[in-house]
Amino acid sequence: MKDKLITVNSLSGGKTSSYIAANYPADYNVFALVRTNDKSCLFPDKKLRQIVSDKIGAEFIGTLEDDMIIHTMLDLEQYIGSKIDWVTGKPFDEIIMRKNGTTYLPSYMRRFCTTEMKLEPIFEWWKNEINEIFEMRVGFRANEQNRAKSMIDKTNKNGVSILKTIIGKTKNGKRNRWGEVEWQKPAFPLITDGIFKDNIVEYWKDKPVRFAWMNNCVGCMHKEPILLNKMAKLHPNKLEWFAKVERESINGATWRENITYDKIISHKSQIELFEDDFNECDSGYCGL
Repeated sequence: MKDKLITVNSLSGGKTSSYIAANYPADYNVFALVRTNDKSCLFPDKKLRQIVSDKIGAEFIGTLEDDMIIHTMLDLEQYIGSKIDWVTGKPFDEIIMRKNGTTYLPSYMRRFCTTEMKLEPIFEWWKNEINEIFEMRVGFRANEQNRAKSMIDKTNKNGVSILKTIIGKTKNGKRNRWGEVEWQKPAFPLITDGIFKDNIVEYWKDKPVRFAWMNNCVGCMHKEPILLNKMAKLHPNKLEWFAKVERESINGATWRENITYDKIISHKSQIELFEDDFNECDSGYCGL
């Protein structure tokens, strides 16, 4: 492994990874966009839809995250004065559908949505753009050393993360041949420099970058029902997408055990809940 690795900031659209982009310049900045083909989630600005389509090299209809994330990433690129590479995988609508027409949904134990819509598109970009072991800056803050340790524990003896991926075909060419590829060495600059959440919040107070209240998919199964109910009020079209997936599933697939999204959406809260009643720990950590 080289003494000095190529550096990459992986951006989510949240304040933490954006802070890294602004304060720890890297050789590359990369952002993975979650898409949907559902026209009910159409991003409202036609001009920006075209800009995003041009960036990802695919048609952009809408995202299942807060629409604000599009503004965040465009603002951030202007603010840091460096290019952000946008990547994307298959739309969410496609990755959950199987060839036999059944629906296969992610869960607490199988977070393939993150793998297929974020990790694998970044991996494909890496193969084409870098294709050597690099340093990936990860947005864990100074109080999240246990999360950093958990990530390090999953690396190999060289401290490098491995991705299981298709590396070719079998001899008869009929099946994929799988293998493990070394690709990224995680680094935690915010832990090294003692940066906490309050430092990050304070930093962004007077900066020209717009942020969503909460990033990652608005209907993520990691969100508790009470938060999903709140998100249904803020983003009714997007929560309806999640509910419709369950409703139209021919094999009874659900996002969560013991409760459907229709029931979550229809629940009448006894008190009004506000944004300050929740925090990013409720979000599944995809959008830091």
